[in-house]
Amino acid sequence: MIYELAKKLFPICRSITGNGVRESLEILKEVCPTLKTYEVKTGTQVFDWTVPKEWNIKDAWIKDSNGKKIIDFKENNLHVMGYSIPVHKKINLDELLTYVYTLPETPGLIPYITSYYSERFGFCMTENLKNSLQKGEYEIFIDSELKDGHLTYGEIIIPGKIEKEIFLSTYICHPSMGNNELSGPCVAIYLAKWLLDNASKNRYTYRIIFIPETIGSITYLSRNLDIMKKNIIAGFVLTCCGDEGQFSYLESPYANTLADKVTKNVLKYNAPNYKTYSFLKRGSDERQYCFPGIDLPVCSVMKTRYGDYPEYHTSGDDLNFISEKGLTDSYEMYKKIITALENNYKYKVNTLCEPQLGKRGLYYSICTKENMDSVENMMNFMTYTDGNNDMIDISNKINVNLEEIYEYADKFLKANLIDIID
Repeated sequence: MIYELAKKLFPICRSITGNGVRESLEILKEVCPTLKTYEVKTGTQVFDWTVPKEWNIKDAWIKDSNGKKIIDFKENNLHVMGYSIPVHKKINLDELLTYVYTLPETPGLIPYITSYYSERFGFCMTENLKNSLQKGEYEIFIDSELKDGHLTYGEIIIPGKIEKEIFLSTYICHPSMGNNELSGPCVAIYLAKWLLDNASKNRYTYRIIFIPETIGSITYLSRNLDIMKKNIIAGFVLTCCGDEGQFSYLESPYANTLADKVTKNVLKYNAPNYKTYSFLKRGSDERQYCFPGIDLPVCSVMKTRYGDYPEYHTSGDDLNFISEKGLTDSYEMYKKIITALENNYKYKVNTLCEPQLGKRGLYYSICTKENMDSVENMMNFMTYTDGNNDMIDISNKINVNLEEIYEYADKFLKANLIDIID
């Protein structure tokens, strides 16, 4: 399901602007037609930044002296530096190498290189190919265009019973890479579909966006900051969700938001070997959402964190690096996090001293060690339903997973022993 969507999106050459972004958003609309797209003109001031020119590319290659293509953009769109200006000329090997980027430490992989804000051109290839080049004449060609146009982003707003929001952000600005690019949008769009299918039950409103990284989040914040600061109670950046490594959690700056709290609880019981990273190890749009003055409660749940796998930002981050299992694991984990937030009420017990559970069918008529453990957990739950603790607090305090906590809350609500106060 999710992997098939990634396969469909993989060949498209995306960047921070241009037709690749638009085409990708149209494909995502096939999964979730409520996705709306917005365009912001080149030159628009967005805080300290300016929306750049729009970039589109049709073709690019390098030919040797025999007219044979040694690299071809149509075979792998990482072969061209992102935002390269057009060029067509013949040059010798020494000059060619001044425009070539490789990864000597991983000689079989093509690097992902960009130059968004300085006009230049460049080519990317494997170190092995570079070392095989012979002296002679080469013809280089890039058919691209930089023009006044637009930055494009997508947004889904799913109204809930209240205006307070859960925020999901993912980026859609990289060319053909699987984990670092496509895993986030693919998981996010299926989360949106799931939330829409259950929209009548949603307590919170959901704001889900598909943006070019950095300039996209800055642009989006410049247009929506007031309502975001007013309503968002927890947010997540979805990236690197597709491999089969263990889960990773990137903290907010002080690791003290509701997003951090729910993440740590859900991962503790569902992926206990997860890795924790300080905000000092940030690398995506949490940089903008958590910047002073913005101060949104945002963290990130990933599989293998960006930069922690050698295939990162290379041709090795392909469809073989991600899998249906990896994508589905992330999808299910985010569903658990969202479900935890949706059910994170505060309750207050409405009896003085312990209630008599037996007459309500909540106490075993025959007590054994096994069932007494369950009774103890129930009573511990009730002990902390003082109106000050939410479900996550109680789960953390009595060391019982949230699924069991919900069962206790449901039983006590039906027995009219507790009241929802928040």
